[in-house]
Amino acid sequence: MKHLLLFLCIGLSTSLFAQHDYNTKKGFVAEGYDVVSYFSQKAEKGNKKFSTTYEGAKFQFVNKENLEKFKKAPKKYVPQYGGYCAYAIGKSAEKVSINPKTFEIRDGKLYLFYNSWGTNTQELWIKEGAKALQESADKNWKKLSKEN
Repeated sequence: MKHLLLFLCIGLSTSLFAQHDYNTKKGFVAEGYDVVSYFSQKAEKGNKKFSTTYEGAKFQFVNKENLEKFKKAPKKYVPQYGGYCAYAIGKSAEKVSINPKTFEIRDGKLYLFYNSWGTNTQELWIKEGAKALQESADKNWKKLSKEN
């Protein structure tokens, strides 16, 4: 009985620590937009019948082909900083929601941005120096993701 309890505790703690911090507004990463489609320079709303879970978060896709691409190489497609606004992570280490239609592919990685109420953080990202903000965001995300 002791061994069973120990095994269950280890299994539970491992699964809890394996979870990653994703912005799952509306129940899905990228608010349900297809993270694979971004790499074709399209922001396309996914379909619930083509969905999967990765690192404890749900993703949905426009078709079976994109779902399969994601399953084969999920790390290639997941958005940086858990799908939170890249600018906000870089500028102030804050987790801010995004507008899934505002994105950038930089160095083969997906970055999402807030764009509402007259503020387009993708434009600020570029104007204020994307490279420096990206470096800052990388450092800030390491700290933020350890807090969870």
